[in-house]
Amino acid sequence: MTRKIRTLNTISRQGLARLPGTYVVGNDVAEPDAILVRSTDMHKLEIPPGLLAVGRAGAGTNNIPVKAMSEKGIVVFNTPGANANAVKELVLAGMLMGVRNIVPAIHFAAKLQGDDEYLQKQVEAEKKQFVGRELRGSVLGIVGLGSIGSILAESALLLGMKVIGIDPELTVDAAWRLPSQVRKASSIEELLKHSDFVSLHVPLLPSTRNLIDAERVKIMKKGSVLLNFSRDGIVDTQAVIDGLGASRLRAYLCDFPSNLLRQHPRVVALPHLGASTEEAEENCASMVVDQLVDYLQNGNILNSVNFPNISMPRGSRHRLAIANANVPNMLGQISTALADAGLNINNMMNKSRGELAFTLVDVETDVSPPVIGQLSAIQGVLRVRYLPG
Repeated sequence: MTRKIRTLNTISRQGLARLPGTYVVGNDVAEPDAILVRSTDMHKLEIPPGLLAVGRAGAGTNNIPVKAMSEKGIVVFNTPGANANAVKELVLAGMLMGVRNIVPAIHFAAKLQGDDEYLQKQVEAEKKQFVGRELRGSVLGIVGLGSIGSILAESALLLGMKVIGIDPELTVDAAWRLPSQVRKASSIEELLKHSDFVSLHVPLLPSTRNLIDAERVKIMKKGSVLLNFSRDGIVDTQAVIDGLGASRLRAYLCDFPSNLLRQHPRVVALPHLGASTEEAEENCASMVVDQLVDYLQNGNILNSVNFPNISMPRGSRHRLAIANANVPNMLGQISTALADAGLNINNMMNKSRGELAFTLVDVETDVSPPVIGQLSAIQGVLRVRYLPG
């Protein structure tokens, strides 16, 4: 079946190559079945009437109006973990920049003048101002122990660091990935008090906005290094500037430049490079394309930020995929409508997530448009798709 995919950003060719040959893809595709996006802000974008899914080639979905999509039964996918190694490596580089004075040393060396002999004399006379510390033996505090936080912890332990972590939303899968040597903090305040480095790896939510504020900066270990390669709003920038001025913080490393930060001598603000590697872009694109194709063709959902994960092997060529509100008797109403239409259910699965749910139904014979109309008319049903195999 032909499907139409609109791209809002440049998407890795390796990922797009995984689309079936019948799919039409491009940045000017009209009436798309799905949208592939990286960083484009979709909040002011008019939602195409037939849109079924949005695939974010990355982890964060702040650029997508998820609530509005949910109300229309549109599934929003992301790619947790696909760029984890890229971000982890940048955090490690950030820790080294924070304690080895690499950036000011580079600036010093670039400004040297004179012949080589004179340059060497300047280097020997001035290099003491760039004396730093080693990572080995230091304590790394990780706030957020998901895909990135867990592999960062593993790398830090291999470097001889001690690791303390906290994550109130820690999943069972994430807990299995976490090295046993990581000590669990009872609170973020405990973590801040005992960490030489603090690295943030949480999504930007109302509960995490300004997670590091003036009060928490004040209780951080004196001379500690703060790293934010997660989201800009998680840190109160003015509080960090004040903490640097009071020598509470040794350095601040982040991925989000601002006028308040860019000229500060103990700040390194990179231009959002966390996931900017060829490998990460290919991983994200491949992962999100596979998720979109499986959803469009089979109704299966993996790594959605608004609907539950659901996957059911096909027991028939005739499948219905139904996005619905999580309300009582939904399955009963769907079953009754199918029975009234003389359709025998081969297999059925329903999963819920908060206020939303998703139902997959395999029936033994073809489903006619009037039946789809009857299902769509059930109160709480957001969208019905017939997916003949």
